[in-house]
Amino acid sequence: MNQLCTGHTPASLMSRRDVLSQFGMGLGAMALSDMLTPEAAIAAPLSGELNDRGVMESLHLPAKAKRVIFLFQAGGPSQIDLFDHKPLLKELHGTQLPEEIRQGQRLTAMSGNQSSIPLVSSPFQFSQHGEGGTWFSDLLPHTASVADDLCVIKSVHTEAINHGPGVTFVQTGSQFPGRPSIGAWLSYGLGSDNENLPSFVVMVTKDKGGQPLLSRLWGSGFLPSRHQGVRFRSGKDPVLYLSNPDGIDTAGRRDMLDALRDLHELRLAESSDPLIETRISQYELAYRMQMSIPEATNLSEESAHIFDEYGEDSKNPGTFAANCLLARRLAERGVKFIQLYHQGWDQHGGLPGAIRTQCKETDQASAALIRDLKRRGLLEDTLVVWGGEFGRTNYCQGKLAGDNFGRDHHPRCYSMWMAGGGIRGGMSFGETDPYGYNVAENPVHIHDLQATILHQLGIDHERLTFKYQGRRFRLTDVHGRVVEDVLA
Repeated sequence: MNQLCTGHTPASLMSRRDVLSQFGMGLGAMALSDMLTPEAAIAAPLSGELNDRGVMESLHLPAKAKRVIFLFQAGGPSQIDLFDHKPLLKELHGTQLPEEIRQGQRLTAMSGNQSSIPLVSSPFQFSQHGEGGTWFSDLLPHTASVADDLCVIKSVHTEAINHGPGVTFVQTGSQFPGRPSIGAWLSYGLGSDNENLPSFVVMVTKDKGGQPLLSRLWGSGFLPSRHQGVRFRSGKDPVLYLSNPDGIDTAGRRDMLDALRDLHELRLAESSDPLIETRISQYELAYRMQMSIPEATNLSEESAHIFDEYGEDSKNPGTFAANCLLARRLAERGVKFIQLYHQGWDQHGGLPGAIRTQCKETDQASAALIRDLKRRGLLEDTLVVWGGEFGRTNYCQGKLAGDNFGRDHHPRCYSMWMAGGGIRGGMSFGETDPYGYNVAENPVHIHDLQATILHQLGIDHERLTFKYQGRRFRLTDVHGRVVEDVLA
Protein backbone atom coordinates (compact mmCIF):
# COMPACT_ATOMS: atom_id res chain seq x y z
CA MET A 1 0.00 0.00 0.00
CA ASN A 2 1.33 3.40 -0.97
CA GLN A 3 1.92 6.05 1.70
CA LEU A 4 1.22 9.67 0.74
CA CYS A 5 4.38 11.71 1.43
CA THR A 6 3.43 15.09 -0.05
CA GLY A 7 0.38 16.54 -1.69
CA HIS A 8 -1.29 13.80 -3.74
CA THR A 9 1.88 12.10 -4.95
CA PRO A 10 2.25 8.46 -3.81
CA ALA A 11 5.65 7.58 -2.43
CA SER A 12 6.19 5.01 -5.18
CA LEU A 13 5.74 7.71 -7.87
CA MET A 14 7.99 10.35 -6.29
CA SER A 15 11.15 11.28 -8.14
CA ARG A 16 14.58 11.38 -6.49
CA ARG A 17 14.37 15.19 -6.51
CA ASP A 18 11.00 15.09 -4.70
CA VAL A 19 12.36 12.78 -2.01
CA LEU A 20 15.45 14.95 -1.40
CA SER A 21 13.32 18.08 -1.32
CA GLN A 22 10.98 16.69 1.32
CA PHE A 23 13.89 15.24 3.30
CA GLY A 24 15.57 18.66 3.38
CA MET A 25 12.40 20.33 4.62
CA GLY A 26 12.19 17.76 7.41
CA LEU A 27 15.74 18.51 8.52
CA GLY A 28 14.95 22.21 8.50
CA ALA A 29 11.94 21.64 10.72
CA MET A 30 14.06 19.60 13.13
CA ALA A 31 16.70 22.33 13.27
CA LEU A 32 14.08 25.02 13.85
CA SER A 33 12.54 23.00 16.67
CA ASP A 34 15.98 22.58 18.24
CA MET A 35 16.61 26.34 18.09
CA LEU A 36 13.23 27.38 19.46
CA THR A 37 13.02 24.83 22.27
CA PRO A 38 16.56 23.64 23.03
CA GLU A 39 15.48 22.04 26.30
CA ALA A 40 13.19 19.71 24.41
CA ALA A 41 16.00 18.73 22.06
CA ILE A 42 18.20 16.98 24.58
CA ALA A 43 19.30 13.67 23.17
CA ALA A 44 18.48 10.56 25.14
CA PRO A 45 21.10 10.24 27.86
CA LEU A 46 23.62 7.47 27.83
CA SER A 47 22.70 4.60 30.11
CA GLY A 48 23.53 5.29 33.74
CA GLU A 49 24.59 8.91 33.13
CA LEU A 50 21.79 11.45 32.97
CA ASN A 51 18.09 11.12 33.53
CA ASP A 52 15.41 13.04 31.65
CA ARG A 53 15.79 16.10 33.89
CA GLY A 54 19.51 16.36 33.24
CA VAL A 55 20.48 15.29 36.77
CA MET A 56 23.06 12.54 37.10
CA GLU A 57 21.61 9.29 38.38
CA SER A 58 25.01 8.21 39.69
CA LEU A 59 28.45 9.77 39.96
CA HIS A 60 31.07 8.91 37.37
CA LEU A 61 33.83 8.83 40.00
CA PRO A 62 34.23 8.60 43.77
CA ALA A 63 33.53 12.13 45.01
CA LYS A 64 35.93 13.87 47.41
CA ALA A 65 33.87 17.08 47.57
CA LYS A 66 30.16 17.76 47.96
CA ARG A 67 30.25 21.49 47.28
CA VAL A 68 32.43 24.33 46.00
CA ILE A 69 33.11 27.83 47.31
CA PHE A 70 34.80 29.92 44.61
CA LEU A 71 36.37 33.14 45.92
CA PHE A 72 36.77 34.93 42.59
CA GLN A 73 39.09 37.96 42.65
CA ALA A 74 37.96 39.99 39.64
CA GLY A 75 40.52 42.17 37.91
CA GLY A 76 43.59 39.95 38.00
CA PRO A 77 45.56 39.83 41.29
CA SER A 78 49.31 40.30 40.89
CA GLN A 79 50.95 36.94 41.50
CA ILE A 80 54.34 38.69 41.48
CA ASP A 81 53.33 40.56 44.65
CA LEU A 82 51.39 37.79 46.41
CA PHE A 83 52.61 34.25 45.70
CA ASP A 84 55.31 33.99 43.02
CA HIS A 85 58.56 35.04 44.68
CA LYS A 86 61.12 36.19 42.06
CA PRO A 87 64.45 37.31 43.59
CA LEU A 88 65.92 37.86 40.09
CA LEU A 89 63.59 40.82 39.59
CA LYS A 90 65.27 42.55 42.54
CA GLU A 91 68.58 42.35 40.69
CA LEU A 92 67.11 43.44 37.34
CA HIS A 93 64.69 46.10 38.63
CA GLY A 94 64.40 48.89 36.05
CA THR A 95 66.13 46.99 33.23
CA GLN A 96 64.35 45.99 30.04
CA LEU A 97 62.36 42.80 29.61
CA PRO A 98 64.60 40.61 27.42
CA GLU A 99 63.19 39.74 24.02
CA GLU A 100 64.20 36.10 24.48
CA ILE A 101 61.83 35.99 27.47
CA ARG A 102 58.96 37.83 25.81
CA GLN A 103 59.39 35.85 22.56
CA GLY A 104 57.21 38.27 20.63
CA GLN A 105 54.16 37.44 22.70
CA ARG A 106 51.07 39.58 22.46
CA LEU A 107 50.73 42.51 24.87
CA THR A 108 47.64 44.57 25.52
CA ALA A 109 47.16 47.93 23.81
CA MET A 110 47.80 49.56 27.18
CA SER A 111 51.48 48.63 27.27
CA GLY A 112 52.22 47.11 23.86
CA ASN A 113 53.25 50.46 22.39
CA GLN A 114 55.58 51.47 25.21
CA SER A 115 59.06 52.38 24.04
CA SER A 116 60.40 51.01 27.33
CA ILE A 117 59.27 47.88 29.16
CA PRO A 118 61.16 47.97 32.47
CA LEU A 119 61.11 45.01 34.82
CA VAL A 120 59.78 45.87 38.27
CA SER A 121 60.33 43.80 41.39
CA SER A 122 57.84 43.46 44.18
CA PRO A 123 58.26 45.98 47.00
CA PHE A 124 56.85 43.45 49.45
CA GLN A 125 58.76 40.93 51.52
CA PHE A 126 58.32 37.19 50.92
CA SER A 127 58.79 34.34 53.38
CA GLN A 128 58.05 30.62 53.51
CA HIS A 129 55.25 29.15 55.60
CA GLY A 130 53.97 25.75 56.67
CA GLU A 131 55.62 22.37 56.47
CA GLY A 132 55.81 22.65 52.69
CA GLY A 133 57.61 25.99 52.80
CA THR A 134 55.06 27.76 50.57
CA TRP A 135 56.01 31.33 49.67
CA PHE A 136 53.67 34.21 50.57
CA SER A 137 54.24 37.95 50.59
CA ASP A 138 53.74 39.94 53.76
CA LEU A 139 50.46 41.21 52.27
CA LEU A 140 48.88 37.84 53.16
CA PRO A 141 49.73 37.05 56.80
CA HIS A 142 46.38 35.38 57.50
CA THR A 143 46.41 33.28 54.33
CA ALA A 144 50.00 32.26 55.13
CA SER A 145 48.81 31.03 58.53
CA VAL A 146 46.72 28.30 56.82
CA ALA A 147 49.47 27.38 54.36
CA ASP A 148 49.32 23.70 55.29
CA ASP A 149 45.72 23.55 54.04
CA LEU A 150 46.42 25.24 50.70
CA CYS A 151 47.71 24.10 47.34
CA VAL A 152 49.09 27.17 45.53
CA ILE A 153 49.14 26.59 41.77
CA LYS A 154 51.67 28.95 40.21
CA SER A 155 51.36 27.80 36.59
CA VAL A 156 47.77 28.67 35.67
CA HIS A 157 47.49 30.12 32.16
CA THR A 158 44.76 31.33 29.82
CA GLU A 159 44.34 32.64 26.27
CA ALA A 160 42.26 35.62 27.42
CA ILE A 161 44.09 38.93 27.75
CA ASN A 162 41.17 41.27 28.54
CA HIS A 163 38.75 41.22 31.45
CA GLY A 164 35.45 40.41 29.75
CA PRO A 165 36.68 37.32 27.88
CA GLY A 166 38.95 36.37 30.80
CA VAL A 167 36.26 36.28 33.48
CA THR A 168 33.83 34.62 31.07
CA PHE A 169 36.44 31.93 30.28
CA VAL A 170 37.02 31.01 33.93
CA GLN A 171 33.30 30.97 34.71
CA THR A 172 31.94 29.28 31.58
CA GLY A 173 34.81 27.58 29.76
CA SER A 174 34.48 29.91 26.76
CA GLN A 175 35.64 33.45 26.07
CA PHE A 176 32.36 34.11 24.25
CA PRO A 177 29.15 34.90 26.15
CA GLY A 178 26.25 32.48 26.12
CA ARG A 179 27.67 29.30 27.64
CA PRO A 180 26.46 27.93 31.00
CA SER A 181 28.47 28.93 34.05
CA ILE A 182 30.29 26.33 36.10
CA GLY A 183 27.72 26.61 38.88
CA ALA A 184 24.93 26.00 36.39
CA TRP A 185 26.71 22.89 35.07
CA LEU A 186 26.97 21.54 38.61
CA SER A 187 23.32 22.30 39.32
CA TYR A 188 22.38 20.55 36.08
CA GLY A 189 24.51 17.52 36.82
CA LEU A 190 24.18 17.12 40.58
CA GLY A 191 20.93 18.83 41.51
CA SER A 192 20.44 20.19 45.01
CA ASP A 193 20.99 18.84 48.51
CA ASN A 194 18.43 21.23 49.99
CA GLU A 195 15.07 21.65 48.29
CA ASN A 196 14.49 24.91 50.17
CA LEU A 197 17.60 26.70 48.88
CA PRO A 198 19.07 27.25 45.40
CA SER A 199 21.83 24.87 44.41
CA PHE A 200 23.86 27.81 43.04
CA VAL A 201 24.25 31.10 44.93
CA VAL A 202 26.19 34.22 43.91
CA MET A 203 27.39 37.12 46.08
CA VAL A 204 29.22 40.26 44.92
CA THR A 205 31.12 42.50 47.33
CA LYS A 206 29.16 45.74 47.62
CA ASP A 207 30.49 49.22 46.81
CA LYS A 208 33.50 47.99 44.83
CA GLY A 209 34.58 49.63 41.59
CA GLY A 210 36.33 47.89 38.76
CA GLN A 211 35.36 45.99 35.67
CA PRO A 212 31.60 45.31 35.50
CA LEU A 213 30.25 41.90 36.45
CA LEU A 214 27.29 40.86 34.31
CA SER A 215 24.63 38.35 35.31
CA ARG A 216 25.54 36.13 32.34
CA LEU A 217 28.64 35.14 34.32
CA TRP A 218 26.38 33.08 36.58
CA GLY A 219 23.76 32.37 33.94
CA SER A 220 22.51 29.01 32.70
CA GLY A 221 23.24 29.66 29.03
CA PHE A 222 21.47 27.00 26.99
CA LEU A 223 20.79 24.83 30.06
CA PRO A 224 17.32 25.02 31.61
CA SER A 225 16.96 28.37 33.37
CA ARG A 226 16.38 26.79 36.79
CA HIS A 227 20.12 26.12 36.93
CA GLN A 228 21.23 29.76 36.81
CA GLY A 229 22.77 31.30 39.91
CA VAL A 230 20.59 33.14 42.42
CA ARG A 231 22.23 36.37 43.51
CA PHE A 232 22.12 37.23 47.21
CA ARG A 233 22.35 40.93 48.10
CA SER A 234 22.94 42.82 51.31
CA GLY A 235 19.96 44.52 52.92
CA LYS A 236 16.55 43.43 54.12
CA ASP A 237 15.76 41.52 50.90
CA PRO A 238 18.71 39.18 50.10
CA VAL A 239 16.84 37.87 47.05
CA LEU A 240 14.92 40.40 44.97
CA TYR A 241 11.13 40.02 44.64
CA LEU A 242 11.04 37.11 47.09
CA SER A 243 9.02 38.88 49.80
CA ASN A 244 5.27 39.19 49.55
CA PRO A 245 4.03 42.59 48.39
CA ASP A 246 1.97 44.71 50.76
CA GLY A 247 -1.48 43.23 51.35
CA ILE A 248 -0.48 39.66 50.45
CA ASP A 249 0.11 37.14 53.23
CA THR A 250 1.60 33.65 53.06
CA ALA A 251 -1.79 31.92 52.74
CA GLY A 252 -2.82 34.24 49.89
CA ARG A 253 0.43 33.57 48.07
CA ARG A 254 -0.06 29.82 48.51
CA ASP A 255 -3.56 30.05 47.03
CA MET A 256 -2.22 32.05 44.08
CA LEU A 257 0.55 29.55 43.42
CA ASP A 258 -1.88 26.62 43.59
CA ALA A 259 -4.14 28.25 41.05
CA LEU A 260 -1.20 29.13 38.81
CA ARG A 261 0.08 25.57 39.04
CA ASP A 262 -3.31 24.22 37.94
CA LEU A 263 -3.25 26.50 34.89
CA HIS A 264 0.33 25.54 34.07
CA GLU A 265 -0.50 21.83 34.33
CA LEU A 266 -3.45 22.23 31.96
CA ARG A 267 -1.11 23.83 29.45
CA LEU A 268 1.56 21.19 30.10
CA ALA A 269 -0.90 18.42 29.29
CA GLU A 270 -1.49 20.01 25.88
CA SER A 271 2.07 20.91 24.89
CA SER A 272 4.53 18.90 27.02
CA ASP A 273 6.71 22.03 27.07
CA PRO A 274 9.60 21.54 29.55
CA LEU A 275 9.75 25.32 30.07
CA ILE A 276 6.40 25.08 31.84
CA GLU A 277 7.81 22.51 34.25
CA THR A 278 10.71 24.87 34.92
CA ARG A 279 8.32 27.73 35.72
CA ILE A 280 6.33 25.55 38.12
CA SER A 281 9.47 24.38 39.95
CA GLN A 282 10.87 27.91 40.21
CA TYR A 283 7.64 29.33 41.65
CA GLU A 284 7.60 26.57 44.23
CA LEU A 285 11.27 27.09 45.13
CA ALA A 286 10.66 30.82 45.59
CA TYR A 287 7.80 30.04 47.98
CA ARG A 288 9.98 27.71 50.06
CA MET A 289 12.81 30.22 50.03
CA GLN A 290 10.59 32.76 51.79
CA MET A 291 11.19 30.74 54.95
CA SER A 292 14.70 29.38 54.34
CA ILE A 293 16.50 32.51 53.09
CA PRO A 294 15.87 34.71 56.16
CA GLU A 295 17.17 31.95 58.44
CA ALA A 296 20.24 31.19 56.30
CA THR A 297 21.25 34.85 55.97
CA ASN A 298 20.70 35.79 59.63
CA LEU A 299 24.29 36.44 60.76
CA SER A 300 23.10 37.62 64.16
CA GLU A 301 23.05 33.95 65.16
CA GLU A 302 26.86 33.87 64.97
CA SER A 303 28.91 34.27 68.14
CA ALA A 304 31.28 37.16 68.80
CA HIS A 305 34.43 35.08 68.34
CA ILE A 306 33.32 34.16 64.81
CA PHE A 307 33.04 37.83 63.87
CA ASP A 308 36.46 38.41 65.42
CA GLU A 309 37.89 35.56 63.36
CA TYR A 310 36.48 36.83 60.04
CA GLY A 311 37.32 40.46 60.87
CA GLU A 312 35.43 43.63 61.68
CA ASP A 313 33.99 43.84 58.16
CA SER A 314 32.07 40.63 58.73
CA LYS A 315 29.50 42.61 60.74
CA ASN A 316 28.77 44.72 57.67
CA PRO A 317 26.47 42.84 55.24
CA GLY A 318 27.70 42.78 51.66
CA THR A 319 31.41 43.03 52.42
CA PHE A 320 33.73 40.26 51.34
CA ALA A 321 34.16 39.16 54.97
CA ALA A 322 30.41 39.00 55.57
CA ASN A 323 29.96 37.08 52.31
CA CYS A 324 32.63 34.57 53.36
CA LEU A 325 30.79 33.98 56.61
CA LEU A 326 27.51 33.61 54.74
CA ALA A 327 29.21 31.19 52.34
CA ARG A 328 30.04 28.94 55.28
CA ARG A 329 26.40 29.05 56.45
CA LEU A 330 25.18 28.14 52.95
CA ALA A 331 27.71 25.31 52.72
CA GLU A 332 26.34 23.92 55.98
CA ARG A 333 22.85 23.99 54.48
CA GLY A 334 23.69 22.05 51.34
CA VAL A 335 24.20 24.70 48.65
CA LYS A 336 26.30 23.06 45.93
CA PHE A 337 28.11 26.01 44.38
CA ILE A 338 28.75 29.30 46.18
CA GLN A 339 30.35 32.00 44.07
CA LEU A 340 31.84 35.12 45.66
CA TYR A 341 33.05 37.97 43.45
CA HIS A 342 35.41 40.63 44.79
CA GLN A 343 36.38 43.40 42.38
CA GLY A 344 39.22 45.92 42.40
CA TRP A 345 42.36 43.96 41.48
CA ASP A 346 42.87 45.73 38.13
CA GLN A 347 45.94 47.75 39.15
CA HIS A 348 47.44 49.37 36.06
CA GLY A 349 48.78 52.15 38.26
CA GLY A 350 49.25 52.81 41.94
CA LEU A 351 49.62 49.10 42.62
CA PRO A 352 51.51 49.21 45.95
CA GLY A 353 48.76 51.13 47.73
CA ALA A 354 45.80 49.55 45.94
CA ILE A 355 46.88 45.95 46.48
CA ARG A 356 47.35 46.63 50.20
CA THR A 357 43.70 47.70 50.36
CA GLN A 358 42.55 44.62 48.45
CA CYS A 359 44.46 42.27 50.74
CA LYS A 360 43.17 44.03 53.83
CA GLU A 361 39.63 43.38 52.58
CA THR A 362 40.15 39.72 51.65
CA ASP A 363 43.10 38.13 53.46
CA GLN A 364 41.68 37.63 56.95
CA ALA A 365 38.25 36.46 55.81
CA SER A 366 39.65 33.98 53.27
CA ALA A 367 41.81 32.36 55.93
CA ALA A 368 38.98 32.45 58.49
CA LEU A 369 36.73 30.60 56.06
CA ILE A 370 39.31 27.80 55.76
CA ARG A 371 39.72 27.52 59.54
CA ASP A 372 35.97 27.71 60.17
CA LEU A 373 35.16 24.99 57.64
CA LYS A 374 37.93 22.81 59.01
CA ARG A 375 36.82 23.21 62.62
CA ARG A 376 33.27 22.16 61.68
CA GLY A 377 34.41 19.13 59.67
CA LEU A 378 33.30 20.71 56.39
CA LEU A 379 36.64 21.42 54.73
CA GLU A 380 37.26 17.77 53.88
CA ASP A 381 34.27 17.77 51.52
CA THR A 382 34.18 21.46 50.56
CA LEU A 383 36.46 22.57 47.73
CA VAL A 384 37.56 26.21 48.13
CA VAL A 385 39.10 27.98 45.12
CA TRP A 386 40.75 31.44 45.15
CA GLY A 387 41.92 33.38 42.09
CA GLY A 388 41.13 35.71 39.20
CA GLU A 389 40.90 35.73 35.42
CA PHE A 390 44.64 36.27 34.75
CA GLY A 391 47.75 37.66 36.43
CA ARG A 392 49.88 40.78 36.12
CA THR A 393 53.06 41.49 34.19
CA ASN A 394 56.56 41.43 35.62
CA TYR A 395 57.19 44.80 33.95
CA CYS A 396 55.81 48.24 34.64
CA GLN A 397 52.93 49.67 32.67
CA GLY A 398 53.85 53.24 31.83
CA LYS A 399 56.84 54.98 33.31
CA LEU A 400 58.52 53.50 36.35
CA ALA A 401 58.57 56.34 38.88
CA GLY A 402 60.09 55.41 42.21
CA ASP A 403 57.87 53.24 44.39
CA ASN A 404 54.69 53.92 42.41
CA PHE A 405 53.99 51.62 39.49
CA GLY A 406 51.34 49.49 37.83
CA ARG A 407 51.27 46.13 36.10
CA ASP A 408 49.39 45.18 32.93
CA HIS A 409 47.32 42.04 32.25
CA HIS A 410 49.34 38.83 31.97
CA PRO A 411 47.64 35.60 30.80
CA ARG A 412 50.87 33.63 30.30
CA CYS A 413 51.15 32.54 33.95
CA TYR A 414 49.53 33.36 37.25
CA SER A 415 48.67 31.89 40.64
CA MET A 416 45.54 30.48 42.22
CA TRP A 417 45.02 28.37 45.32
CA MET A 418 42.73 25.50 46.21
CA ALA A 419 41.93 23.94 49.56
CA GLY A 420 39.85 21.08 50.97
CA GLY A 421 37.71 18.74 48.92
CA GLY A 422 40.44 16.15 48.41
CA ILE A 423 43.18 18.61 47.40
CA ARG A 424 46.68 18.16 48.83
CA GLY A 425 47.49 20.91 51.31
CA GLY A 426 50.84 22.44 52.18
CA MET A 427 52.23 22.46 48.66
CA SER A 428 52.96 24.55 45.61
CA PHE A 429 52.42 23.17 42.14
CA GLY A 430 53.94 24.39 38.89
CA GLU A 431 56.75 26.85 38.34
CA THR A 432 57.34 29.95 36.29
CA ASP A 433 60.66 31.03 34.81
CA PRO A 434 63.03 33.18 36.93
CA TYR A 435 61.49 36.30 35.40
CA GLY A 436 57.94 35.26 36.29
CA TYR A 437 56.87 35.64 32.66
CA ASN A 438 56.34 32.11 31.27
CA VAL A 439 55.34 28.73 32.72
CA ALA A 440 58.44 26.61 33.24
CA GLU A 441 56.95 23.44 34.75
CA ASN A 442 53.54 21.75 35.00
CA PRO A 443 51.25 24.15 33.13
CA VAL A 444 47.61 24.27 34.29
CA HIS A 445 45.15 25.58 31.72
CA ILE A 446 41.79 27.02 32.75
CA HIS A 447 40.10 23.91 31.34
CA ASP A 448 42.43 21.77 33.47
CA LEU A 449 41.31 23.70 36.54
CA GLN A 450 37.66 23.19 35.61
CA ALA A 451 38.19 19.48 34.90
CA THR A 452 39.82 19.09 38.32
CA ILE A 453 36.94 20.83 40.11
CA LEU A 454 34.41 18.54 38.43
CA HIS A 455 36.57 15.48 39.14
CA GLN A 456 36.58 16.20 42.87
CA LEU A 457 32.78 16.29 42.78
CA GLY A 458 32.66 12.87 41.13
CA ILE A 459 32.13 14.10 37.57
CA ASP A 460 34.06 13.11 34.46
CA HIS A 461 34.28 16.45 32.63
CA GLU A 462 34.05 14.71 29.25
CA ARG A 463 30.75 13.00 30.12
CA LEU A 464 28.68 15.82 31.61
CA THR A 465 27.26 17.21 28.37
CA PHE A 466 24.21 18.94 26.92
CA LYS A 467 23.10 18.72 23.31
CA TYR A 468 22.48 22.13 21.80
CA GLN A 469 22.35 23.27 18.17
CA GLY A 470 23.36 19.88 16.89
CA ARG A 471 26.29 18.97 19.12
CA ARG A 472 27.07 18.09 22.70
CA PHE A 473 28.66 20.86 24.74
CA ARG A 474 30.57 20.55 27.98
CA LEU A 475 32.21 22.96 30.43
CA THR A 476 35.74 22.14 29.21
CA ASP A 477 34.66 22.28 25.55
CA VAL A 478 37.14 20.11 23.63
CA HIS A 479 40.09 19.69 25.97
CA GLY A 480 41.17 19.74 29.60
CA ARG A 481 42.77 17.23 31.93
CA VAL A 482 42.55 16.52 35.63
CA VAL A 483 45.63 17.79 37.51
CA GLU A 484 46.32 14.51 39.30
CA ASP A 485 49.40 15.76 41.16
CA VAL A 486 47.38 18.14 43.35
CA LEU A 487 44.95 15.46 44.50
CA ALA A 488 45.28 13.97 47.98
